[in-house]
Amino acid sequence: MSTFDQRKDAFENKFAHDEELRFKATARRNKLLGLWAAEKLGKSGAEADAYAKEVVVADFQEAGDEDVVRKVKGDFAAGDVAVTDTEIRTVMNELLIRAAEEIQAGR
Repeated sequence: MSTFDQRKDAFENKFAHDEELRFKATARRNKLLGLWAAEKLGKSGAEADAYAKEVVVADFQEAGDEDVVRKVKGDFAAGDVAVTDTEIRTVMNELLIRAAEEIQAGR
């Protein structure tokens, strides 16, 4: 195998690893967002955990974060919880950082 092939394989492996970490961080962020939203909706315990799973699953509807925002925003509207889109997106950004840090720390 040539040096070029080895470098190409190393780059492909790093890309795959980075994508896996990004997926894990996004899924963890969505779970944390679901737990945050569940608290705002007055849910706790198993009900909050189930809701967090619903938020994680909502992310598989389409690419990007809009499906998650729509789910949480809709549930807030149905639950008469006043939270702006900006606040939801701010919390999502903060939780993504937290999720990435947790994954890097092995938690």
